[in-house]
Amino acid sequence: MFYTDEQLTLQEQFQTGKMAELLEQVIVHSEIQDAERAFIESRDLFFLASVDAGGQPTCSYKGGDPGFVKVVDPGTIAFPSYDGNGMFLSMGNIRATARVGLLFIDFETPHRLRLQGSASVSDKDPLLAGYPGADLIVRVAVSRLFVNCSRYVHTYRRVKSSRYVPRAHCETPFAEWKRIDVVQEALPPRDAGKTATAGGTITVEEYESKRAAGEA
Repeated sequence: MFYTDEQLTLQEQFQTGKMAELLEQVIVHSEIQDAERAFIESRDLFFLASVDAGGQPTCSYKGGDPGFVKVVDPGTIAFPSYDGNGMFLSMGNIRATARVGLLFIDFETPHRLRLQGSASVSDKDPLLAGYPGADLIVRVAVSRLFVNCSRYVHTYRRVKSSRYVPRAHCETPFAEWKRIDVVQEALPPRDAGKTATAGGTITVEEYESKRAAGEA
């Protein structure tokens, strides 16, 4: 069943039941179509919702170069997990419950697509070799996907891609926040010596100034 009892109750309250039923029949499906494949693989960002073992959800932004999300087959997509803040909230949630929701948005057209499914995480996935700088590969078995009304999506233009996206042809810059002095003792072994190479430590205030200026 697509709708929960609570959702059906709200549909009854606002008399949208017939419309909701029609939308389920017309737009909700379980396999990625050609146009959806093209849209997903053209995106350079999406939003990922996941749930921990206690039922607490979180939502995170995932970005990369266009094509960083791959449609493996009509029922599966895959994307990389790049170096982050070390909290592994989304990846840990996936290992705990596997339940995910993804929202792909084109802010220029605008257009958006929702995808729901069951995810897995691996550091041995064969796709890992195709993603420089990735730690893990997430595969999502699609349970349902559907287009979403773009009525409230504001129109934005992408000015430039993030310089931090790992790329095969150049070295990925060291994260500015990892240069903060109070963070140094907590950095993982793989970041050893990188602060000095990046220009040395900075204070929290200096980092905040860089962030506010768009330089972080």
